[in-house]
Amino acid sequence: MASIDLNSDLGEGFGPWPMGDDAAMLQIVTSANIACGFHAGDPAGILKVLKVAATRGVVVGAHVGYRDLVGFGRRNMDPSSEELVGDTIYQIGALQGLAKAAGTTVRYVKPHGALYNTIASDPRQAADVIAGIKAIDPSLILMALAGAPIVAQARAAGLTVVCEAFADRAYNADGSLVSRRLPGSVIHDPAEVAARMLRMVNEKRITAIDGTDIPLDAQSICIHGDTATAVSIASTLRDTLAARGVTLRSFVDHD
Repeated sequence: MASIDLNSDLGEGFGPWPMGDDAAMLQIVTSANIACGFHAGDPAGILKVLKVAATRGVVVGAHVGYRDLVGFGRRNMDPSSEELVGDTIYQIGALQGLAKAAGTTVRYVKPHGALYNTIASDPRQAADVIAGIKAIDPSLILMALAGAPIVAQARAAGLTVVCEAFADRAYNADGSLVSRRLPGSVIHDPAEVAARMLRMVNEKRITAIDGTDIPLDAQSICIHGDTATAVSIASTLRDTLAARGVTLRSFVDHD
């Protein structure tokens, strides 16, 4: 029987400014990528989300990003290797401390936004993030874009890697994500999202934005928590997968 993990980016509010419905998403997803304060999130808000995740039994990961609060971590940056290794360690360490206080543990790392897309194919920045993870806790799992060069690079460096698909993002024919600057890059219809992800789970294929049929083999599906239809998409996707016999569970062993 097929199984899949559902993950979402949470803890991205800042002070009095909320970002998405974290509480609702934590009732749906099996893994939560928690902001670490560099692209979004503040300590009190992050701690609150971690406590709810712990209560719900949702596995948590460190959603590390570029130091870019104004741009929400979605602007391309070129930090030195020394900076990027240090920033990766710093963010994971901060979340580990908050997670311990919340009664849970950081089990994986999923880079955010521009950093995620850059390291997918940039070997230098990828090596820096990998080095940062290994320096603080080599047992942490790296979540990366399915089919991207970083998957093999991280595995060769000794990390366990989980490949990820994006439920609500359009794909290019080469397996990369369509830029958010382009029309059609984000899919808002819950039924369309559910149908394409059900096919991905069962057939390991997806239709790119140009109509090309491409392979896509992933162990986790991301639903962005900051879109207006996020909760509806996540709920519809979970219900559709469950109704077709797909088991929803985290890729992390709870034992």
